Formats: sequence, structure tokens, C-alpha cells
Amino acid sequence: MAVLAVVVSYLIGSVPVGYLLGRARGIDIRQHGSGNIGTTNVWRTLGPVAGTIALIGDTGKGFAAVLLGRYLGGHGLELACGLAAIAGHSWPVFLGFRGGKIIATGLGVFLGLTPAAALFALGLWMVVVAAFRYVSLGSIVAAVSMPLWMLVLKQPREYLVFALVVAVIAVYKHMPNIRRLLAGTESKIR
Repeated sequence: MAVLAVVVSYLIGSVPVGYLLGRARGIDIRQHGSGNIGTTNVWRTLGPVAGTIALIGDTGKGFAAVLLGRYLGGHGLELACGLAAIAGHSWPVFLGFRGGKIIATGLGVFLGLTPAAALFALGLWMVVVAAFRYVSLGSIVAAVSMPLWMLVLKQPREYLVFALVVAVIAVYKHMPNIRRLLAGTESKIR
């Protein structure tokens, strides 16, 4: 049952919400803007309504996977299912394993695991984006802050390790953004 839950969570994560929103309008979102299927590119390319739907959909994928794991196996399985959903979003089977940068799906996972930590990270994301106008910088800072929130909130050790793994994946997925930030060529929000 545990293996099935992880596979289902990966498939849930693999549902390319942003890509489907683009296809509904007759475009391939991967051919526009940054080429990413995530919330930011959907927002910039298709507008705020589609961007909000992508955010809700991608966040919901992570949240649903955690709930599935919790229902079927409890503490350890919810972490495995959350990670599977993140992997599915990042490397979706439906799009040739080229997906998003995990931030919205990761938010959903952490909302399911420990809502307070997720909300602290979201607040930090909003402060960084408001101050510097870089969504990518806010996303990186929020992801890297998750292990700290796990410590501050005295979450179980496995949650801390999980947050560290997710932070590493987030930084890895944002390497092109980091290079552009360092070069001064990253796109700002208006």
C-alpha cells in the first residue's frame, strides 16, 4: 500500500497544471516567457487569473499527497508522498520529465506537514519579493528558510531532514535564476 501511495503521489505531482492552462488557450507555456510550467511563468504569460489557478493547483498537488500519505500510513509515509509529489512536479512523467521548480507544490506539502512553518516561509517570500521584486530570490530564500522554521518550531528531526532535502532541490532547480541574479539579468516583477 505504501508503494502505491508514493506512486500515486508522484502521478498527482506530475499533473502539469500550468501546461494544461496554456493548452486550454491553445499555447504551449513551455514556448513562452521563461519556458517553465510553474506559477510565475503562467502568471506572466497568461495573466493573474491563470496564474492564481496554477498556484492553487500546484499547491493542492502537494497538500493532497501529504494527506494521502497520512491517511494510508502516517508520519513516514506522508513525507515520502510529499517528496514524490515534489519530484512529480519537477520531473513529470507526462512532460518528458521536464517540469516546474517545486515552490508552489512544496508550499502545499509543507502546509500539509506543518502549516505554521509554511506560513512563516510564505511571509518571508512576500517580504523578499516586495523588497527586491525578484520572485526567484523570494522562492530561494523561502525554501532555504524551511529547515530553520523546522528548528524554531521544534518539529521532528525527520521534518528537518525533509526540509533540507527540499531546499537542496529548490536551489538546484533555481540554478539558472541564481546565475541570472548574479549577472544582474534576472527578470523583476513590475
